[in-house]
Amino acid sequence: MNDTLRYYDSNAQAFIEATFSVPMSPLYEHFLPRIPKGGHILDAGCGSGRDALYFHQQGYRVTAFDGSRAMAELASKKTGLPITHRTFTDVSEIKLYDGIWACASLLHLQAPEIADALSRLWNALKPGGLLYLSFKHGTGEHVKDGRHFLYANEELAGRWIDDLQEVRECTIWRTEDQRPDRSETWLNILVARDFEPYQRLTTGGNAQHFLPKICQAIKISDQIDFAVAFVKKTGLSLLMPDLIDALSRR
Repeated sequence: MNDTLRYYDSNAQAFIEATFSVPMSPLYEHFLPRIPKGGHILDAGCGSGRDALYFHQQGYRVTAFDGSRAMAELASKKTGLPITHRTFTDVSEIKLYDGIWACASLLHLQAPEIADALSRLWNALKPGGLLYLSFKHGTGEHVKDGRHFLYANEELAGRWIDDLQEVRECTIWRTEDQRPDRSETWLNILVARDFEPYQRLTTGGNAQHFLPKICQAIKISDQIDFAVAFVKKTGLSLLMPDLIDALSRR
């Protein structure tokens, strides 16, 4: 066990009391509207369980864990949710979550550990899913009260995101600490994973960009039998009436 986890094991109750009521609505507003209703959210390094409980109360399915055993146990009692004790190296799920929330948790890792942790979280995210991360804004690694902190700025965050595959979009912004006794600045990172190819054709606004191109290709293609078989096989006939219309006119 490292010194950071020892700190949280020894100070779990005090930490929960200090952070459970911190207002987080401005950050939730960036994240939750893009998660499907009833979607599955992983709260990775959940601390007091504050965010996990809020997500649960909004009707989302929530899985939560913390690296501190004492924190996980007390947060579970506080929230009534089954919060487990594990670390980022234990994350092995594949394409399971619609959203992953890692609020002020990855910052306790050593710099060389970040790539593996991000890769594990990214692999656990469904195509089309959303990953949220936050770090204290700055540079370098620091120790405070026995806890290790990895600070991050926009340049470093950009390098981390560049190492991920299938990134659809990334937004990075700063916020001020909401605790009255703090004056720190936080770096927030929101990364959307790209959709699977079939999702690009059938999901929301993406369809309006791809559909005209598909219809035009069908009009000039001699491979109509292939197109018809594709439509029947994938069920696109139910989702894309314009596509069927293009086929019928050919």
